[in-house]
Amino acid sequence: MKDLKEPRIRIAPSLLSADFGRLKEQIAMVEEGGADLLHLDIMDGHFVPNLSFGVPVIEKIRGCTELYFDTHVMITDPDKYAEPFIKAGSNNYTFHIEATNEPRKVIDHVRGLNCDVGLALNPDTPFGAIEPLLSEVDVVLVMSVWPGFGGQRFIAEVLPKAAEISRNLRPDQRLEIDGGIDFQTVGSAAENGADIFVAGFAIFGASDPVSAMARIRETAQASKAAGGER
Repeated sequence: MKDLKEPRIRIAPSLLSADFGRLKEQIAMVEEGGADLLHLDIMDGHFVPNLSFGVPVIEKIRGCTELYFDTHVMITDPDKYAEPFIKAGSNNYTFHIEATNEPRKVIDHVRGLNCDVGLALNPDTPFGAIEPLLSEVDVVLVMSVWPGFGGQRFIAEVLPKAAEISRNLRPDQRLEIDGGIDFQTVGSAAENGADIFVAGFAIFGASDPVSAMARIRETAQASKAAGGER
């Protein structure tokens, strides 16, 4: 299982947009097509209004793929549920800074379970909310839509924040962006420092998901090269 320390473009198809009647087949398709991670959106109906899936699904799909599981929890008690999700097979556990008053406690808990850890920020949450914790995480996830709903428009106003975060990250830390990512929006996200790109409908909703994933990657790589590496 590869880690996230090496700086390079990574594409993370979001399982939430897959056909849940054909999960094994769809996961195999994106894995064989070059996906770097599988993004798992966990929604609890409290922190965000919708429900998605949980530990039992992760346990089942862990047995059919070697992909790195990038688990993004949109839940009100990220500390309580860290261990079940990690034991189910998550390789990274990203929680929202807005969901807890004790983010350092959650980080330490996840580290103690031998798992990578990430911090996510809603579109209106400033960099300052996570700045004191920046050195302690592996990933920062910038939401470029409001969490809890698929199919939203990419919020370009988050890009200056993404660039600011990128300038403050070490080479072994990653900047992830999630929401409205497709071949039209990925370029500006890459130019502003992102190097992990979560895409759901743009991949699983495409007539040729593997080609769509390749186009997103190629656009991100070209934009990153043109803008220079951080």
